[in-house]
Amino acid sequence: MPARRSVITFALLTALFASGYGVMFTMLDDFRDRYGVSASALGLVVAMGFFSSFAAQVLLAPLADRGHARRLVYLGMLFNIAGLLGMAVSRDVAPLLLSRLVMGIGAGMAQPAVRRIVILADPDHLGRNLGYLLTSDVGGFAAGPAISSVLVGPFGIPAPFLVIAALTVACLPVITRVRVAEGAAGEGPQERFAFDLLRIRPYTGALALGAAVFLMIGTFDALWVLVLSDLRAADWIANLGITLFALPLMVLGPVGGRLAQRFGPFRLGTIGLLVGAVAMFLYGHMPSGGTMLAVGIVHAVSDGFTVSSNGVAVGLTVPPERQAGAQGLLGGVQTIVGGLTALAAGWLYDDHGRALAYALCAAGMLVLVAVAAWRAGGSWYRTPQPDGTPAERTPVAG
Repeated sequence: MPARRSVITFALLTALFASGYGVMFTMLDDFRDRYGVSASALGLVVAMGFFSSFAAQVLLAPLADRGHARRLVYLGMLFNIAGLLGMAVSRDVAPLLLSRLVMGIGAGMAQPAVRRIVILADPDHLGRNLGYLLTSDVGGFAAGPAISSVLVGPFGIPAPFLVIAALTVACLPVITRVRVAEGAAGEGPQERFAFDLLRIRPYTGALALGAAVFLMIGTFDALWVLVLSDLRAADWIANLGITLFALPLMVLGPVGGRLAQRFGPFRLGTIGLLVGAVAMFLYGHMPSGGTMLAVGIVHAVSDGFTVSSNGVAVGLTVPPERQAGAQGLLGGVQTIVGGLTALAAGWLYDDHGRALAYALCAAGMLVLVAVAAWRAGGSWYRTPQPDGTPAERTPVAG
């Protein structure tokens, strides 16, 4: 029960971090229309969060492995609260950029620490619990538009940010009561960063899987609405498509994580990415919004079962005392790949059309899957152990 309580508590915190971003993402048009912030400036605001989160995950996450996991969670929450308050009062580009910078740092320092805490709280159910975090992340982001739609009309633009900040403050005393397994400060691994983990071949394979997932996500997010608009599809198809992608991740995340731990994260992740690559290629050739949506439904269900695999692969291939640094480096790679891919996909679509944009994404995914299989070695068809060596079967309780 203590482990389950810990997972639920940190899943809730993960949802709050994601909902702050979800609110901001859906209110960009409000900042443009009411405050006169240009679209290009708003794009920079969004990118600022990605880049600051990347830096924090790579540079600060290893501190959680040296006895500072709870402290990083606290600091991440405080930074996120400060960023949300800044977004609530900002009217110009400069304060918006600063607020988004602070929010990105907060999420980047807290999330790898949260994953470390959840992994070590119940190692036998690592896959399921990481699936819960994925569910909370997606659910929190998806809640952002609903929060905005309810609060902005009657209370104004600051209201959603203030509400999420208040809920995060309310979580602070709850976090203090959760048991966190960590050694004394300074007794953990002394490596300042996690780059030495790149010597573990299966870990680099897990990074390749994670990069492939965000290559797919970056392309999908950048092009989905644009392509459907150009196909003259009804607005409900675009909105339903986004919802259908979120729902399987929310519902199937824990199931997929548990399946990845038992079946093998590299095998399951490969299956999911192959299905995803086919779907991405087909998006470039579907003649209507309805056929795009049909492919999207199959794609979404596949992702629901398999996207947890890269996090599970990392959790199973590095030692317990290096989990935060390893998860942070994974998150950093995914963040930077997703951001750069979104930029490239938009340019390819504008200048060369959707067929090439989606085809190059699919090809890139296949290359990364091949790299993952090569680096995983024997761990591709067997469940890896925490030292990076494969084992025929890792016992799983329950």
